[in-house]
Amino acid sequence: MDRKRIILDCDPGHDDAVAIILAAVNPNIDLLGITVSAGNQTVEKTKVNACRVLQWIGKTDIPVYPGCPRPIVREPYIADFIHGESGLDGPVFPPLTKMPEEDHGVNFIVKTLRESEGDVIVVTTGPMTNLAMAMRMAPGIVEKIKRIVVMGGSVANGNVTPAAEYNIWADAEAAYICFTSGRPITMVGLDVTRKVLCYPEIVERMERVGTGASKLFVDLMGHFCKTQKEVFGYDGGPLHDPVTIAYLIEPELIKTQQMNVTIEIKGENSYGRTNCDTFDFLGKPATADVAMDINVEGFWNLIERELARVD
Repeated sequence: MDRKRIILDCDPGHDDAVAIILAAVNPNIDLLGITVSAGNQTVEKTKVNACRVLQWIGKTDIPVYPGCPRPIVREPYIADFIHGESGLDGPVFPPLTKMPEEDHGVNFIVKTLRESEGDVIVVTTGPMTNLAMAMRMAPGIVEKIKRIVVMGGSVANGNVTPAAEYNIWADAEAAYICFTSGRPITMVGLDVTRKVLCYPEIVERMERVGTGASKLFVDLMGHFCKTQKEVFGYDGGPLHDPVTIAYLIEPELIKTQQMNVTIEIKGENSYGRTNCDTFDFLGKPATADVAMDINVEGFWNLIERELARVD
C-alpha cells in the first residue's frame, strides 16, 4: 500500500493531540509536517503543544511550523474554556527539547505543495486560516492538493453557536476560500464526531494498552472529558479531530454523502454555518463529501491499535 502523504494543520488541543499521534505512528501515513494556528489556544502555545506530543511519542523528526496567529478577518477567539490555560491541560510533560521550525507554516504549505506531484492531502483540524492564506499567496498550489480533509462544520447544529461549529466559525472566511477552491473535500463534522464519545469505559480500555501513547491519551482525556461535561453535559468527550486521520487510515469506517456545501460569511446569527444541501434542494453540483455516519466500535478499535504502536 502506498503511504498517504499528508500535511496536518491543527491547533492542539486535546483531540488534535490524538490526531497527531495517529498520523505520526500509522505506517501507512507519511506525515510531512505539522502546521499550527491559533484556535484552541494561541499559536505560541499550539506550536509548543504539537512539539510536546511528538516528543512524547518519539517522533521528533517531524517538523512543526507556527502559522497564523489570528483569523483572516475577525478577532481571534481562544477556546481555553475547553482546553485550558496551556491548550493541553492535564498531562505533565517533561522539559521540551523538540523545537518548532523558524519558517512560517504558510510558507511550508506552499513549498511542500509546489514540490509535490499532486499527491499531498491537507488535513485541517482547527481553523482553516493557514491553508486559505497559502491558497491566496500562491494560487498555483491549489491544483496540487489531492484532497482536503477537514474536521469542521455540521449538517445539523453547531457547538459554539446554534448554527456553527467552532473550527469553521473561528475563521469562516478562511473556510469559504477552501470550500470554493474546487479541490476535493471531505468534511468530517459534528454529525459523526459527536458519536465517538470517550466514555469512562473507553478511557479504562485505552489505559490497559499500557504504552506511553496510551498514558498520554488517558491524561489528555482526564481534562478534556471533564470540561466537555461541564460545558456540554456529555458523559464522554467527543473525540472530534482524530476522526479525520481514522478516515484516511480506514475510509470504510465513515459513511459519506456528496452534496453542495456553502459557508455562511454574511449572516449575523448564522455566521460560520456549513449549509449542507442534504436533499439536493438547490440542484447545484456537489462540493464536498460530507461524513454522515461512523462505525463507532471500529473507530475505537483503531484508536486502541494505534496507541499500542508506541512503547
